[in-house]
Amino acid sequence: MLFNSFEFLLFFLLSLATYAVTPKKFRWLQLLIFSYGFYMWWNPKYILLIVVSTLIDYWCSLQMGKLPKVKRKPFLWLSILSNLGILFAFKYFNFFADAAQNISTFLNISYSKPFFEVLLPMGISFYTFQTMSFSIDVYNDKIKPEKHLGIFALYVSYFPQLVAGPIERASHLLPQIKNFHAIHWSNISIGFRWIILGLIKKVVIADRLALYTDSVYNNPSNFGALTLVLATMFFAFQIYCDFSGYSDIAVGVARFFNVKLMENFKMPYFSTSISEFWKRWHISLSTWFRDYVYIPLGGNRTVKWKWYYNLFVTFLISGLWHGANWTFVIWGALHGIFLILAIVFNQKGEEKNTSTFKYLIKNIWVFMLVLLGWVFFRANSVNEGFYIVKTIVSSSWSISQIFTPIGSNNVYNLDLMLSCFWILGLLFFEAAYFFNWNRFKIANKPAMISIGVIIIFLFGVFESKQFIYFQF
Repeated sequence: MLFNSFEFLLFFLLSLATYAVTPKKFRWLQLLIFSYGFYMWWNPKYILLIVVSTLIDYWCSLQMGKLPKVKRKPFLWLSILSNLGILFAFKYFNFFADAAQNISTFLNISYSKPFFEVLLPMGISFYTFQTMSFSIDVYNDKIKPEKHLGIFALYVSYFPQLVAGPIERASHLLPQIKNFHAIHWSNISIGFRWIILGLIKKVVIADRLALYTDSVYNNPSNFGALTLVLATMFFAFQIYCDFSGYSDIAVGVARFFNVKLMENFKMPYFSTSISEFWKRWHISLSTWFRDYVYIPLGGNRTVKWKWYYNLFVTFLISGLWHGANWTFVIWGALHGIFLILAIVFNQKGEEKNTSTFKYLIKNIWVFMLVLLGWVFFRANSVNEGFYIVKTIVSSSWSISQIFTPIGSNNVYNLDLMLSCFWILGLLFFEAAYFFNWNRFKIANKPAMISIGVIIIFLFGVFESKQFIYFQF
């Protein structure tokens, strides 16, 4: 069973109701039970993977805490290899088995490919990275080992961000879940605003855009260049609203329990350089790769070729993190190449107070590069990704293409216009905050909660659609 946004909120309401009447000293236990129950609602047996990761990292961190740094490495490697081993077995085994078979076929070597048929555990990439960061930080003396097993288990499995992030650092999340406070009206008010914003992004914008993008990308050969361009642009906003919508809901839900999760997105499509884009997109993941992959490789404090190598490898791994498919690898490689070229040509993001024309040119250029990456991220195969790019570049564009019914989902002109309307509304809303247009900052007004609820129920798409990043 896969979660949609309303199932997630139902679980939250059940948790909140029992949390309010639970004695303070047992609230960590109540949330741990609900966090485990939340994950088991999807597939009960896979809770064992979270328990195993938790126990191994808890024990390894305690052992490292007893030793000087020079003697900690065996426990650090046990933690890292056990987590990566679980991740590899469930997410990447078949991918690398296929790659080995392709290589052996090319070299004319006899090879019988093993196959591991298993359902991918939901959110496995998120919670394994979160618990690994704890072990690495303990090893580097950035934090102390957590001696309370229950509190540490809650840190690993905290249900608002368990299956799709943000990937929280122990130094930020652990102190908050160790010191719960009573429920306050101010937190409820703030939490509701985040939840309403997240639901609007998810069911009003992302799920409506999915009707178009899924129909086009599942049959790209049936459509012309302009339709493919429009579907790619729609997907850019679909994945943004889907993922940032979940992050907003998670932030809002956690706020009810007086926990402040990190902000995972900061209006990334207003960026004027690729490096700025990655400072605004999926911040918890990009900073994770910066701190635990890029910097340990040497970062930018080395000769230029090694700097470029470090960047490229980091983004290659980031692409593979997203899925066991060559489309994700190409997506990561493209962003690595974009960043290297930006360094070579000394491209920097512009300040917000630069000339409007110069800002728009750079912003549009970065958005086009990001769109190219999204083609491969969304494509069902590498061949389809290249076909889409080739069609867009080499085929004629006809405006009539986009005003015809799309696929079996009955996506007609009204759906197309509604999609464009909500994208423009989102851009205006975010521009008000990005450029500090005070007169248009209306989200904090109490009436906006009621208006938001009305928008959700009037314009939401209520088919059962899981969050895109649950598969990662």
